[in-house]
Amino acid sequence: MTRRLGVVGALLIAAGGGGDALAASALHQILRPTDPAPTVLTYAWERLRVDPLPGPRGPAGFTALVPVGRFNWQIIPSSDTTPPGRSTLPRLAGQIDARLLLIDPGGGAAGIRRQVAELVEISAAARVWIVDVGGDAVAHGDEPGLRSPLADGLALAACTALPVPVEILTAGPGLDGELSEAEVVARVAVLGGERLHRLHRDEVQPLRDHLGWHPTEATALLTAAALGARGRVEIRDSGTPVELTDRSADIYRVDLPALVAGTRYVASLAETGTLDQAEDVIRRICGASDIDYERAKALRLSGPRPPRPIEELRRDADAYTAEARANGIDYLTFRRLAEALNTSPDDIARLRAHLTVPLWPVRDSR
Repeated sequence: MTRRLGVVGALLIAAGGGGDALAASALHQILRPTDPAPTVLTYAWERLRVDPLPGPRGPAGFTALVPVGRFNWQIIPSSDTTPPGRSTLPRLAGQIDARLLLIDPGGGAAGIRRQVAELVEISAAARVWIVDVGGDAVAHGDEPGLRSPLADGLALAACTALPVPVEILTAGPGLDGELSEAEVVARVAVLGGERLHRLHRDEVQPLRDHLGWHPTEATALLTAAALGARGRVEIRDSGTPVELTDRSADIYRVDLPALVAGTRYVASLAETGTLDQAEDVIRRICGASDIDYERAKALRLSGPRPPRPIEELRRDADAYTAEARANGIDYLTFRRLAEALNTSPDDIARLRAHLTVPLWPVRDSR
C-alpha cells in the first residue's frame, strides 16, 4: 500500500545522517511549535560500530519500509535492516513526533532531487529545511578540517531548482569537529545568513530520553551545551578536541542559493546520477570520499567484540578518563569512549546511567 502524507509547513532533510534526524525533529518543534508533525527525509548512515557496512544504506538495506509516492519510503518502528548491522532509525521512528523517510543515495543528487520534489508536491510543503548539526554543511570545501562533505553536499545539491524556498539550518557551530566554531560563524556571515535562536535548557529536555540510547555525537554535544555544559570535549575515533561555549547552543540560517554560489563542490554534485559519481566529485574537489575512510576503517574493525563485564568497562573507562584529564579534557563523548575502549555501543550504553548531561565527565564527579 502506498501512503500519502498530510499537509506540512516544512519538509526537513537531515543532511548528515546519524543524529541529524533527531535534531531536525527537535529543532522543528522548538522553532515551529504550532506546526503539524514534520516529515524528515534522512540518510541511514550509522557509524561503523553500529552498522559495519561502509556508507549509507538504501531501501534494499531494509525490510518493512512503507512506500510513499513513487520514489520514497517511510521508516516505521517495525522496519528493520538486512544483516549485518543495524539502524537506529526504526527505533527513533517509534519515539519522535515525526515521519521518517529514507534518502536513497544510490541515484546521486538527481535521484535524491526526485525524492524531495515528490515530497514537496504530495505534502504541500511551503519550504524545505536542510538541518545540519556542527556546521560542515556551510563549508566552502577547502577547509583543512573538513572530513565528511559527501552526505551534506548531496543533500544540498539535491535541493537546487526546487519550486519552494530552501534554507539551511545549522546548529552547534563546530561541534562535529570539522569546521571550527569561528569558521562556521564566519561562513554564515559571508553567506548572508543570520542567527535564529539560542537553545536553552527547557527546550532540550525531551532530547535527553533519546540520548540515553541513541549514539549520536554532535546532537548530544548540542544538547549538553543547551543544558549548560562548558569546556573541552574529546570526540570521534581520533580524539579531536572541541570546545563547548555559549555559541554552541546557537542555530543559524543560510539560504541555499547563496551557499551553492559560495561552495566548491555543491554545483558539481547537482547532476550526479549515482553514488559512485558523487564520490568521484568529492575525491576530485576535496581529496577523498567519506566512504573511502569508512572502507579502510571497516577492515580494521572486522571481527567480533563480545560483551564485557560492567566492572571491566568501568575500570577501563576510569583509566582513560585519568589520561584525558591529564590532557586538559573536561568531557568525553560516548563515541570517543567506545573507540578508546574498543567496545560496542551496547556496552557503552551501560555506562550512561545517572549522568546529568549526555557526556562522560572527566573533571566532574559522576
